[in-house]
Amino acid sequence: MLSTAHPSRRGVMKAAGLTAMTALGTGGVLASASAAHAAGDGFGLRIVDRNESDARMRYFRFATSAIGWNPGVNVLLPDGYHTSGRRYPVLYLFHGGGTGQDFITFDRMGIRAWTAGKPLIVVMPDGGAAGWYSNPVHSNTGARNWETFHIAQLLPWVDANFRTYAEYNGRAVSGFSMGGFGALKYAAKYYGHFASVSSHSGPASLRRDAGLVTHWANLSSAAVELGGGTVYGAPLWDEARVSADNPVQRVESYRNKRVFLVAGTSPDPVNWFDTVNETQVLAGQREFRGRLGSAGIPHEWHEVPGGHFVRPDLFRRDLDGIVARLRKA
Repeated sequence: MLSTAHPSRRGVMKAAGLTAMTALGTGGVLASASAAHAAGDGFGLRIVDRNESDARMRYFRFATSAIGWNPGVNVLLPDGYHTSGRRYPVLYLFHGGGTGQDFITFDRMGIRAWTAGKPLIVVMPDGGAAGWYSNPVHSNTGARNWETFHIAQLLPWVDANFRTYAEYNGRAVSGFSMGGFGALKYAAKYYGHFASVSSHSGPASLRRDAGLVTHWANLSSAAVELGGGTVYGAPLWDEARVSADNPVQRVESYRNKRVFLVAGTSPDPVNWFDTVNETQVLAGQREFRGRLGSAGIPHEWHEVPGGHFVRPDLFRRDLDGIVARLRKA
């Protein structure tokens, strides 16, 4: 949901594919995906800023008609990527909501250390302060089509510019809070894209408690993202859109996927924001887990003490599970 990570916890092909891949995007022939070749434009994305000097972390900023400003993305490469010649599975990792959250969030938290030695590419894009990983019903601030940016543009761009497995068993999606909702949503709506989905303190039910999460998505997006516009429509919702995005209404879409869920059981009683967030997360995830269980869909879940913040130990456990589920480098 709309939140920031708790500041006190922040520290806290079977054979290798050896040939370069060339792909055709909307801008023409893209750069080769070989280790020695710089990434290029395509799929509606034009690179306007970049830094590829770091051995592992690649930074890009794009101009795109999907978003009214230039969103950024960090692409974290595995150790040895430049010399291995291998292809790798990819994790798309989404930040939570709030004005202090962006594509750098997980780098600040320690994602480089968490992934050291793991054969996995991690893609961390902007998702807006309250974008809710959605194309809104209405915006007064220009284009804010985050779903289009992530799924129709960024995903194929990554596959064209890096040595990935461009297939179901080659991708996972995960996130915290609002990003955890985005992960659940994308995994269901785009079933053939992701073999593993993880939600760390992300809401899983849009309609429970008179639609509290949907109302919050509308209010938060109106306040800090859309200049009074909303994700789902107000005063009346776009009911079909809510149903399409609602994890508890898309249970069959999680079959044959690895599902990993985390929720806190004891939010800070003094911090009303923490209490409202994680109380709703916990209730929604329990509802979701109940439906998964009734459908016979395996899932791993963790209810742990504390409220609405990132838990590095469970992120590391999740990363190990992601690597085990996806196609090997």
